[in-house]
Amino acid sequence: MANIISFINQKGGVGKTTSAVNTASYLAEAGKFVLLVDLDPQGNATSGLGIDPRHVEHSLYSTMVGKGNVRDAIVGTGIEGLHIIPATADLAGANVELVDVENREFRLYDVLRQVRTDYDYIIIDSPPSLGVLTINGLVASDNIIIPVQAEYYALEGLGQLLETIDLVQNNLQPKLQIMGAVITLFDRRNRLAKQVVREMRQHFPGRVFENIIPRTVRLAEAPSFGQSISVFDSFNKGAKAYKALAKEIIALENK
Repeated sequence: MANIISFINQKGGVGKTTSAVNTASYLAEAGKFVLLVDLDPQGNATSGLGIDPRHVEHSLYSTMVGKGNVRDAIVGTGIEGLHIIPATADLAGANVELVDVENREFRLYDVLRQVRTDYDYIIIDSPPSLGVLTINGLVASDNIIIPVQAEYYALEGLGQLLETIDLVQNNLQPKLQIMGAVITLFDRRNRLAKQVVREMRQHFPGRVFENIIPRTVRLAEAPSFGQSISVFDSFNKGAKAYKALAKEIIALENK
């Protein structure tokens, strides 16, 4: 049974998709069978692994609205052990189409349960919002990882996100757990960034991953080449950080 993990933060630009894609790729490199689910209509996780959303025949949208089989939507990524359910722009329409659908919050839950036994991990890249798609991702998940940028406004919006998670836990998915927050886009030369890390560890003791993701040019460049950092530049310090994060996730699960 796969451990289903959502990477979620309604604040954009925090390295959420970068974290989802690269964590998934390093979990696969560690010998795990991994399915990446692109739940963001922007399709950045899809294009970031070299898949053109315009040429996708079966996507997450078709499976969630009942127009296709989930197994038809799963495609390879070129990384051994890593598959993806791609997103297309049509997924934005699901926000409207699912409004009047019974049990709309469980559409993704129902889709992923069909393939859960095929994988060790299912990683969900959620959109930067708290709409129906993100709620679907939370309901479908066992665990949550919250990417938090090492900047002044890092804690802004976290309260609202945690309230939403509480609502989902209390009303829709009682087994949902916060695995932790991961600090991203960290610049060691910046004193403020170091202060943010201290504040995060103080506010959320035991809930912040030990491995911190640095800000690097190569991490930012990799998606434009349709590659994870493990393929694009495995010696980059950002690559080493995501590899360590994947090992930390595996270790937490094995505790």
